[in-house]
Amino acid sequence: MGSNISSADAREVLDAIRRIVQALRESSRAAEQGVGLSSAQLFVLHALEESPGLSLNELADRTHTHQSSVSAVVARLARARLIERGTASGDARRAEIRLSPRGRATLRRAPRTAQERLVATVGAMPPADRARLSRMLRVVVHGMALPKRRPGMFFEDATSRKKDRRPHA
Repeated sequence: MGSNISSADAREVLDAIRRIVQALRESSRAAEQGVGLSSAQLFVLHALEESPGLSLNELADRTHTHQSSVSAVVARLARARLIERGTASGDARRAEIRLSPRGRATLRRAPRTAQERLVATVGAMPPADRARLSRMLRVVVHGMALPKRRPGMFFEDATSRKKDRRPHA
């Protein structure tokens, strides 16, 4: 690998990243095995359970993802009849997304995701610490020369898209 990492701090950083990625991966597997959904799909369903009637942009804000990423997840959830799209009762121009009865039943059987715990933990950090963590992670991303494209939701990949055709609930 050619790295000269020898400090205990570097190992702790890498071990923390490994534990976070491992927890996210295990949570995603548990969601797939438990209810046949990706952890990203469950994350969106939980967000809708907590705040029914969100618009797509509000849902993107709530899940801390780009609108295009959450839109793809919402489309899969709609095809599986786990959510319903409609218009707001007070404003016919405003589209709303809600859990369907099938989505609520699925959530009763579903585990909480590591992604939810990660978002809650980052959200609970003091703003100065969160800003510092953001800057440090940007340095890591830049140093790794990662693509600048917007990332999708955690573990919402091609295998998840194929499995969305399976019946749920």
